[in-house]
Amino acid sequence: MSKESRHEPLISDSHLDISMNAMEWNRDQRWTVDQIRRSEQGMNDKPDRGRNTVSFPALREGKVGLVVATQIGRVVKPGAPIPGWYSQEQAWAHTQGQLQWYRCMEEAGEMKQITDSLTLDESLALWEDPSQDTPICYLLSLEGADSLISMKHLAKAYAQGLRAIGPAHYGPGVYANGTDATGRLNGKGVELLKTMEELQMILDMTHLNDEAFWHALELYKGPIWASHNNCRKFVDHNRQFSDEMILELIQRKAVIGIALDAWMMVPDWIRGKSDPVARNVTLNIMVDNIDHVCQLAGDSQHVGIGSDLDGGYGTEQCPHDLDTIADLQKLPGLLESRGYQEEDVLNILHGNFIRYLRNYFNKD
Repeated sequence: MSKESRHEPLISDSHLDISMNAMEWNRDQRWTVDQIRRSEQGMNDKPDRGRNTVSFPALREGKVGLVVATQIGRVVKPGAPIPGWYSQEQAWAHTQGQLQWYRCMEEAGEMKQITDSLTLDESLALWEDPSQDTPICYLLSLEGADSLISMKHLAKAYAQGLRAIGPAHYGPGVYANGTDATGRLNGKGVELLKTMEELQMILDMTHLNDEAFWHALELYKGPIWASHNNCRKFVDHNRQFSDEMILELIQRKAVIGIALDAWMMVPDWIRGKSDPVARNVTLNIMVDNIDHVCQLAGDSQHVGIGSDLDGGYGTEQCPHDLDTIADLQKLPGLLESRGYQEEDVLNILHGNFIRYLRNYFNKD
């Protein structure tokens, strides 16, 4: 890591599917982004082959040292338009495999898990003077709760360090219906939230459809956040938050991570056809979303970065002025050009999520 990068601000990213890329895309995250791209030349099984943006070296280069890293294993019925597993047992085994990959990376010194205030403080101390060997420090999150076979499995996952859960993903789910689906939480979903509240886990509001979103807020009295969501003001789709939703999250002291998936950034994006250059998808659109949350809140304390980079897409579907995740370091200048002062910039880059986690871990 260069001396210059050491003076760049720390960045926290509240949503990265790191193990999914390792276990499903077969990407060795210890390689550079260019090495991964070269290894995928000629492959066409996924639209983002050879277009990835995330790796451990790129994270370190961009000083993206504090992340929320996911497990994900969706359950679907035969013939579903989205991929997934046909049983919860398969999905559970899949997410356990992802967990074991994180454990291997911890053993190799590449990652460090954050589970409490002590490990948070240790992680922040490591990134005060980072090097090319500084581990990527991560809080474990579950995107979509389908893989939790029972509440006993939830308790086991908590013991493994799982601290945040988004009950839904795309379509109908075991516990809740998500993006492009409808309906309040079912009975299992109500039980899930009750058990999460007992464990004082973080409820991730991302991907809940509108009815489930409001139902969850009625029920849940524990900590909440939104790991990777944008504003419906700019893209009028149920995947985004309306102003009413954002204001309610602000009222509940949540932090919202803004994402970089192009279809969430500009309207009428067509996957596989639209082009980031032609549609002028840039990091400035992320700043538009950040600024909108700040204007609604009246301060800079409720928004951060939840990039979702390499969340099933690559440079073909993200801002064209971003080549790797290290380019998140362009955000300070973009925010300053909008009149944001240093304190506000640091809040957005890392301060809000760090403060949130400090409050969360010190809740007792």
